[in-house]
Amino acid sequence: MAHIHTGPGQHDFTASAYIVRTDLPEPAIILHKHRILNQWMQFGGHVELHEDPWQALTHEIREESGYELSQLKLLQPDIRKAVPTDDVTHHPLPANIGTAKFGGIDHYHTDIAYAFTTGEDPAGKSGDGESSEFRTFTRDELAALTKDEIPPNVQQVALIILDDYVKNWKTVPATDI
Repeated sequence: MAHIHTGPGQHDFTASAYIVRTDLPEPAIILHKHRILNQWMQFGGHVELHEDPWQALTHEIREESGYELSQLKLLQPDIRKAVPTDDVTHHPLPANIGTAKFGGIDHYHTDIAYAFTTGEDPAGKSGDGESSEFRTFTRDELAALTKDEIPPNVQQVALIILDDYVKNWKTVPATDI
């Protein structure tokens, strides 16, 4: 989806997924080369007007990575869940929520990012018009990327996921959400 807000200083809401392969010799994060920015990025996109963040994330994962939710486990901190209520949709806890300039212009994305693990290749392919250049990065490979190759905020979140969350957060089937 295109940007909803296009005026100077305006913000769009996005949802994204950092997917870690755990079946390799060491955990490695999968990133794709963004078609516009030409940088390594996590999978994700805009939350459309008729979606909540989890719905947006679900379709963006499928469209951009080819993964189905049934192939993924969601990383969650081991803390008490929200009290369920009938009139509120509770979402899983994100790995990160942050606001950053998009593409160096006076436009911002506020992103709610989730972390996942998988031990397999995606069941499908990325959708038409989506990036088809993917790569897995070990922790050291990720840390060696320059700011021209990866936005610093994406790199920092990915490193925290590899250094901490994969080891210390529990996994739950992504389809249980």
